[in-house]
Amino acid sequence: MTDNTNLKDLETSDREHFFHPSTHIGTHARGESPNRMIDNGSGVYITDTQGNQSLDGFAGLYCVNIGYGRSEVADAISEQAHKLAYYHAYAGHTSEPSTQLAEMIIERAPDNMSRVYFGLSGSDANETNIKLIWYYNNILGRPEKKKIISRWRGYHGSGVMTGSLTGLELFHKAFDLPRDPILHTEAPYYFRRQNLDQSEQQFSQYCADKLEQLILAEGPETIAAFIGEPVLGTGGIVPPPAGYWQKIQAVLNKYDILLIADEVVTAFGRLGSMFGSDHFNIEADLITIAKGLTSAYAPLSGVIVSHKVWQVLEQGSDQHGVLGHGWTYSAHPLCTAAGVANLRVIDQEKLVDNAHQTGAYLQQTFKQAFADHQHVGEVRGEGLLAAIEFVKDKNDRVFFDVTDQIGIRLAAAALDNGLITRAMPQGDILGFAPPLCITPEEVDLVVTKVQKVISQILN
Repeated sequence: MTDNTNLKDLETSDREHFFHPSTHIGTHARGESPNRMIDNGSGVYITDTQGNQSLDGFAGLYCVNIGYGRSEVADAISEQAHKLAYYHAYAGHTSEPSTQLAEMIIERAPDNMSRVYFGLSGSDANETNIKLIWYYNNILGRPEKKKIISRWRGYHGSGVMTGSLTGLELFHKAFDLPRDPILHTEAPYYFRRQNLDQSEQQFSQYCADKLEQLILAEGPETIAAFIGEPVLGTGGIVPPPAGYWQKIQAVLNKYDILLIADEVVTAFGRLGSMFGSDHFNIEADLITIAKGLTSAYAPLSGVIVSHKVWQVLEQGSDQHGVLGHGWTYSAHPLCTAAGVANLRVIDQEKLVDNAHQTGAYLQQTFKQAFADHQHVGEVRGEGLLAAIEFVKDKNDRVFFDVTDQIGIRLAAAALDNGLITRAMPQGDILGFAPPLCITPEEVDLVVTKVQKVISQILN
């Protein structure tokens, strides 16, 4: 813990020099909003420089899957740094951990996957996906087949093109996004459906019909790909309604449209399965990975390329020479060493099984504790990914006014009570994505704390 004088100096320096992501930068710079400096972490807990300990119910940003303070990963990074801190991966160069991690990923990935391209963030991985899809269709002689369909409330990054893929107002406002050739279709958000008489299967068919209508309106010959998270993440933590992925894939197959499964959140155990694609029987052409790949001990992302796409990429390289795409830090040895150590921990401690078993307990316990509350519209989730959506009137499904800031107030009250959760955008939703090592006893503690803050804010 830092002494009070140094801490005050650090807080002042932070406000004067540090440009924070996803922050109200005006209130932060003026000292009108909290400034919390995190000092250390262990297991599912983090501690700030003032000594306040919090149970991290969101694993950082869905990412610290193996928990904090794992010396196995820290030691692997240190060992690699002393041996070879960096060399590039251009022109066929590699390092031992990069090659090893690629093999480990393909061994765990769905059977139709072939190769892994490494980047540093989910955003740059989806930028890579866009370029590969355009390249793919150019090689196949289809230069007009370039549009990519995403979904409202989807989250796929915050770059220019990936921010366009994202279907959330917060990431578009005043940034001149979304950009062409990105299109958006219906979110598979059953709780917020307009027709309350629809069953889940009927709503899934409605979503598939809306997708097909968009494809036909734009021209199937212009649509290159569809991108979706197996479970909507930042858009509200929304599992797909029954039959959704089966119906969506039928439409995509009908019009020869590639499918990108954005598994930045769901890969490597979050849903109680190694991949969300396996969990929902999704047969993707490209899979985006990041977060759980290293449990955020080092920045690393990847694009897993199917055999179908890889064959065309090879063909293109034979025609045009070097495939002109790469990052300086692609397959950075320190990051891939972290990835190898992380996947070993996941295997050795059976954390995917724990996410399945403890995740089922979390879902059951959340529903028992909150589903009947007068201001809880829905408790939903899959594995160790869950959300509670709050409403003003449960019976008539009347939502709170945005100015009430119920979700934000609940998340702030939870933090005051030693629990980190997340207020999700475009709704009054508390999101939960704890480390995969969480125990049933720690789930009970989360529930107790949430009950307390709900009683404080929503009497």
